[in-house]
Amino acid sequence: MTPNPTSKVILKKPSWLKRRLPGGSEQEAVRALLSKGRLHTVCQEAKCPNLWECFCQNTAAFLIMGSRCTRNCRFCAVSHGPVSTPDSEEPIRVAEAVQQMQLSYVVITSVTRDDLSDGGAAYFSTTIHEIRKKIPDILVEVLIPDFQGNETSIQSIVDAQPDILNHNLETVPRLYNSVRPQAEYRRSLELLKQVHLYDPALPTKSGLMLGLGEKSEEIQKTLKDLLDVGCRILTLGQYLQPSAQHLPISRFIPPEEFNIWRKRALEIGFSKVASGPFIRSSYHAKTLFQAL
Repeated sequence: MTPNPTSKVILKKPSWLKRRLPGGSEQEAVRALLSKGRLHTVCQEAKCPNLWECFCQNTAAFLIMGSRCTRNCRFCAVSHGPVSTPDSEEPIRVAEAVQQMQLSYVVITSVTRDDLSDGGAAYFSTTIHEIRKKIPDILVEVLIPDFQGNETSIQSIVDAQPDILNHNLETVPRLYNSVRPQAEYRRSLELLKQVHLYDPALPTKSGLMLGLGEKSEEIQKTLKDLLDVGCRILTLGQYLQPSAQHLPISRFIPPEEFNIWRKRALEIGFSKVASGPFIRSSYHAKTLFQAL
């Protein structure tokens, strides 16, 4: 079933998607730190279901270059334009926050900035540099946009020497027009391929949302496409509709089905797979990387 972009119905969540929210001073301290530093996280902007848990564990995925995106993907809760000029001091503030949080592993992602000539690649590089100035031995994972296929931008990210590079396909190619109308499936695959060619030792990672109407054979083909471009780390999670204005959920995937996909992905060649209803790109990213 292809998602209907005009649907206003939000399906009732099944029991396995309901859980008690943790609380405590830790998550309030993280919120205060981010607010003081005028920083954004994908946890907050994308309405991640794991926000409370991650903040309580004193971790967060930093969102650079503002909180507004130049694209309007139909699955994403991040606000869409107009955008402002990125803050040149933001990389320093991110590094200071990472230091104060005493992180040994950090995830840096961004909104998509098609208005910038390099797509914002320089801001990623600067942020990595500023973080490592303060914490030289920290592990840095970047979750990057497609930079409209700009090879120079992609090369500059690799040159900044992150420890892992993530770029999500998000869904199967048939659904791109409705799910990611301003993105291109082949362009995203080519990005991962270019990264692998530039530096075969740099682990690449990608993820899919399930529950948008994809078919089993389409998932299988997409996983093979990822393997063919050198990607060996995979995340699979349940798509959750952020609002009635976003794409509807076609189906809630039960946990046992996620387990089947995890086993299948490992069998066909992935090194590490995180698969489950609450899995997101940066959820327990450090654990997944260490297991690799």
